[in-house]
Amino acid sequence: MSDRDAAFAEYFAARSEAMRGTAYLLCGDWHRAEDLVQATFAKLYVAWRRIDRPEALDAYTRRTLVRTFVSDLRRGWFRRERVSDTTVEVADVGRGSAEDRLVLLAALAKVPPRQRAVLVLRYWEDLSVEDTARALRCSEGTVKSQAARGLQTLRGLLIPQQGEKVR
Repeated sequence: MSDRDAAFAEYFAARSEAMRGTAYLLCGDWHRAEDLVQATFAKLYVAWRRIDRPEALDAYTRRTLVRTFVSDLRRGWFRRERVSDTTVEVADVGRGSAEDRLVLLAALAKVPPRQRAVLVLRYWEDLSVEDTARALRCSEGTVKSQAARGLQTLRGLLIPQQGEKVR
């Protein structure tokens, strides 16, 4: 194995699980998340020689992941694949009860993709507004407005309407 391949394998081993979690938050399906991560790391491997700033590697990988996700939406991935309503596998994606996480993930899946990408990068990946704008190739104002709209959508989905019973 060459030094280049060994460095890539080391990076993949260190970061693939974190990227899988981010991909899951974007798409809401563990199998599709694995496909997104695989496609992302395949693209990363092709560009591996050209990466001259190792400190920017995570940002580059995250940006590639989000672009792959958005690109799949544009191509109509959701029309080719059928996802069932039952979930076989549930991973631990944070603190709180399992029920709370499932409710939050179900609500996040209903947020429009661009807003969801902003929410995941800003609040899950803890990126700044500037870094999120760079990752999505948009203005900082767009990030702020998409985050505000995404949070408003989430609140609308999570806060029960007047008269509804809270579980």
